[in-house]
Amino acid sequence: MFGPVGVAYVYRIYGLHWCMNLVCSDASAVLLRALMPLDGIGRMKDRRKVDNVLSLCSGPAKLAQALNITNMLDGMPVHAPPFLIKQRDESVQIESGTRIGIRRAIETPWRFWQAGSPYVSGKRSLGVSSRTLVMPKSV
Repeated sequence: MFGPVGVAYVYRIYGLHWCMNLVCSDASAVLLRALMPLDGIGRMKDRRKVDNVLSLCSGPAKLAQALNITNMLDGMPVHAPPFLIKQRDESVQIESGTRIGIRRAIETPWRFWQAGSPYVSGKRSLGVSSRTLVMPKSV
């Protein structure tokens, strides 16, 4: 999290699972909690030992296991291989709600997901109203 902007911050949680963040600015990062698998689904199923595509990457540890994320990616720039980040073709609605899996500052709505996505892990809102934002395609 204290590295340069645009690099991966990979760490173990509970000493068991890898998690990956994207470093954004001074001592801040965004945890990748879920994604919609589009490519390499067969390899992801093999790594996770599940067949349900909705379950492949529906949590930070599941995502890391499906994508074979390990500490070898820690500090690597996310704008270069093996990463591939593409610009969207259209705007999407983004919802936010309370964070999960922590004990402090849980009321802060720092958890974001694409509205209507079936790939999101955990409850959508835990006592704090979610809000909808429109994320333009240029972001």
